[in-house]
Amino acid sequence: MVERRSLGDLLPHFILCLGVAIVAFPVYLCFVGSTHPQEVIANGHMPVTPGPLFFQTYYQTLFVGTSGTTRQPVAAMLMNSMIMATAIALGKIAISILSAYAVVYFKFPFRMSAFWLIFMTLMLPVEVRIYPTYKIAADLHLLDTYAGLTLPLIASATATLYFRQFFMTIPDELVEASMLDGAGPVRFFFDTLLPLSRTNIAALFVILFIYGWNQYLWPLLVTTRDDMQTVVIGIKKMIVTADALTEWNIVLATAMLAMLPPVLVVVLMQRWFVKGLVETEK
Repeated sequence: MVERRSLGDLLPHFILCLGVAIVAFPVYLCFVGSTHPQEVIANGHMPVTPGPLFFQTYYQTLFVGTSGTTRQPVAAMLMNSMIMATAIALGKIAISILSAYAVVYFKFPFRMSAFWLIFMTLMLPVEVRIYPTYKIAADLHLLDTYAGLTLPLIASATATLYFRQFFMTIPDELVEASMLDGAGPVRFFFDTLLPLSRTNIAALFVILFIYGWNQYLWPLLVTTRDDMQTVVIGIKKMIVTADALTEWNIVLATAMLAMLPPVLVVVLMQRWFVKGLVETEK
């Protein structure tokens, strides 16, 4: 029996395909531009089919570099961005889950005051506190270091609130059962809370990794050496003032390479990411 699809069923699929095409077409043009010579892109007559310089362009991008204001190969920039994004994501998760655990399960003076102080930092973006943060990093000699790139950004009020709300849904009977079993606070945390929080941790890791990968202002301030710059900063430095001097094929290839790690993280952790956001029964 052939199932008949009504117009009402086909319309959402058409809109979805149209949205995907609108989003994906600029990415495709970016890839096409990275495979053509610089002159073809600069004169405004770039075709919509890939060119012959795929391997040459990407080899030069990864291991040679560009002649712009930064001459570092993109492989080093990608490594710096990977270290920064991973450290920020793991640091935010570790600090937030411990903070939420202390707020929910320990009774100490001014417990809720501490939580609300953490929550109020949501109203203070990085740009507001950028000068005192930079001054502290400079006084501690953290400029041009991985610690300077990551440590000032690893506190997260959003992740603390997220874990707190999850911990509050855990039944008190589970806590009592762990106490009767002789589990202390550390054992309860590692043997009970962490396994229950795996999907939440995975969902937050995806979000926080992309947050760390896309950082621009803080790495721009805290790094002065080319060998410490991230790929986001590198793309900006590759574009020189005179358009004729910009190696657009290298810039576009760098942009394509900069998209790959966040996309891979989302694709590989998609199942955990969705479960961490929508799952209600733990």
